[in-house]
Amino acid sequence: MENILECRSLCKTFGKKQILKDVSFDIKEGDILGFIGPNGAGKTTTIKLILGLQSITSGKVYINGYNVEKEFTKAIKKVGAIVENPDMYMYMSGYDNLKLVSNMYKGIGTKRIDEVVKLVKLENRINDKVSKYSLGMRQRLGIAQAILHKPNLLILDEPTNGLDPEGIKEMRELLVSLARNEKMAILISSHNLAELDNFCNKVCIIKNGEIIETSEISAIKKDIEHEKFIIEIENTKGINKIYKEAEIINDKVFKINIKRENVPDLVIDMVKNNIKIYEIKEDEKSLEDAFFERTGGNVIE
Repeated sequence: MENILECRSLCKTFGKKQILKDVSFDIKEGDILGFIGPNGAGKTTTIKLILGLQSITSGKVYINGYNVEKEFTKAIKKVGAIVENPDMYMYMSGYDNLKLVSNMYKGIGTKRIDEVVKLVKLENRINDKVSKYSLGMRQRLGIAQAILHKPNLLILDEPTNGLDPEGIKEMRELLVSLARNEKMAILISSHNLAELDNFCNKVCIIKNGEIIETSEISAIKKDIEHEKFIIEIENTKGINKIYKEAEIINDKVFKINIKRENVPDLVIDMVKNNIKIYEIKEDEKSLEDAFFERTGGNVIE
């Protein structure tokens, strides 16, 4: 499968300060890539370079095979983006906002507008004034505007900012649907790591302007040094005397570092020690855990 977006050795300097250093990653059709990093790491700057909103000091950006600097019009033709808050007229209806945006492109009629309205699930409210929309509905209308011209690359900077749990759920379902059914490549910059954990299939971590890891989300969460298991027993009192490395979670649950193949031996040993076992499950690291492990915390250095 060919790359929709390719960033190759991107560098950006402002005066003597280097903001980005050799930033490289790519996104394929159907990928949802979470672009994460501490505040000031260079996420928004990278997005602005991709979209041609800032000049590239060195390096290359290719969208659908076109060089953003040399063939900007062709490169940006199939890109939809929301950087910061989507622009819309609050006193107009959602439909009229979409109609206004459609005038910027050739060949977009009412059929495509209706298709997009259905995609973002605004059919029941599309004729209401935007001022009456919830923040989540405005975000969905913003995405409708961004995908009106049938892009195959969607770039979103903090799309879940300020959304309540219901709004976040709607946004997640919409993005998964666009990637799966519309075959879009989606780049999402976000601080909401717990949410990205639910629907991204790839993650790219940036720190101090440098990419420190890019991989499948399942791989980035895997602890290569050891495996951890969470074990629920009748009572954890005194468990550290038997297993010194055990980490007590509460009076019934403890965590232990152990290889999967050694779990049966651990069970046998606990039974011999008259420990009543209720549950054993693998402790899957969250994306947030993996992020802090690799960045040392959400700080600007």
